[in-house]
Amino acid sequence: QVQLVESGGGLVQAGGSLKLSCAASGRVLNSNAMGWYRQAPGKQRELVAAIDSVGSTNYADSVKGRFTISRDNAKNTVYLQMNSLKPEDTAVYYCYILVTSVSWGQGTQVTVSS
Repeated sequence: QVQLVESGGGLVQAGGSLKLSCAASGRVLNSNAMGWYRQAPGKQRELVAAIDSVGSTNYADSVKGRFTISRDNAKNTVYLQMNSLKPEDTAVYYCYILVTSVSWGQGTQVTVSS
């Protein structure tokens, strides 16, 4: 069983920055992908960024050039550095980890004011 604990969300003005963290514990050996989804009110959950075990990354077009995903395998932690935030980035952000199945974090609110 895998547990994920997220931190780093909050309220920020447009143009500002936030860094999200997500620490995994439990049966996380040989984890494959880790990453972040987000869900805004009234919208479907969408992939924001993902990173595999060797560091290859994938980003949604809407965040390319502004967000950076990274991971520390020794700490089983994934990070999302978010710069140049826009009001449309407002959402609940969920981290995930893929081991033998996908596990999700509880979500952290990011609110960007205009």
